[in-house]
Amino acid sequence: MQELLLQLGHSPDPDDAFMFYGLAKNKLATGRYRFQHVLQDIQTLNQRAMKGDLEITAISIHAYPYVADKYALTSCGSSMGDGYGPMIVAREPMTLADLRGKTIAIPGELTTAFLTLQLCLGKAGEAFKAVVVHFDQIPAYVRDGKADAGLLIHEGQLTFQTMGLHLLIDLGMWWHEKTGLPLPLGGNCIRKDLGRETMQEVTDILKQSIQYSLDHRAEAVEYALQYGRDLDRELADRFVGMYVNHWTIDYGDRGKTAIDRLLTEGAKAGLVPEVGEIEYVAAK
Repeated sequence: MQELLLQLGHSPDPDDAFMFYGLAKNKLATGRYRFQHVLQDIQTLNQRAMKGDLEITAISIHAYPYVADKYALTSCGSSMGDGYGPMIVAREPMTLADLRGKTIAIPGELTTAFLTLQLCLGKAGEAFKAVVVHFDQIPAYVRDGKADAGLLIHEGQLTFQTMGLHLLIDLGMWWHEKTGLPLPLGGNCIRKDLGRETMQEVTDILKQSIQYSLDHRAEAVEYALQYGRDLDRELADRFVGMYVNHWTIDYGDRGKTAIDRLLTEGAKAGLVPEVGEIEYVAAK
């Protein structure tokens, strides 16, 4: 049986590290498949997906319409904000109306956080000005007065108050109040040219890795801690729990409905191209 080496792209963040602990530490039987872990920030992974660089990669749902010709979405490996999600913060309390025309630091133009921000406030360049800042630098960027507000993803959602910043709105909560659905932030996708059999077998392995980490939570969190900027063990465990949970094992029909709704709303607002029928690979 010939071995097949596949590149697996994911962010160097506690939730992704937790998710792929089983694979990274060879805790699973993977048959003929070998995985090379490629750790890069989500904006870079989104851009690489445009070129089809990696066989399997984490991706912002915002970016998926641009790569739907090359990749199918896997039913496992998602980050769903179920009543919570990216946050807009500022140095002083203000209303959303106060943000009109202001400068907001964003973590990347293809992030789902940025798409949701525009659905909430209006199109960037019209309703507000956007400046791209590396996600882990945004809190300091706002604190230092370089932007009027910042759009936080990842662990910044749990640590922004230590910099004296104020929460203006939680976009995951806003989306839930608007739609009754979780906010589909990120997912995993797999390249279609691998063929249906390989896509299915690899997706099944990804699900096994996620399940392994949930079943061996303490050791998986310990491993993930090395990627947790400014997080102690308790906060890392809390952050992992926010984004690696039952949604991540398989987001099912409700998750698919959430993805469809987000991308439909984005297309109506002229923020993303229409994606058409999405191809999914459901893990067994």
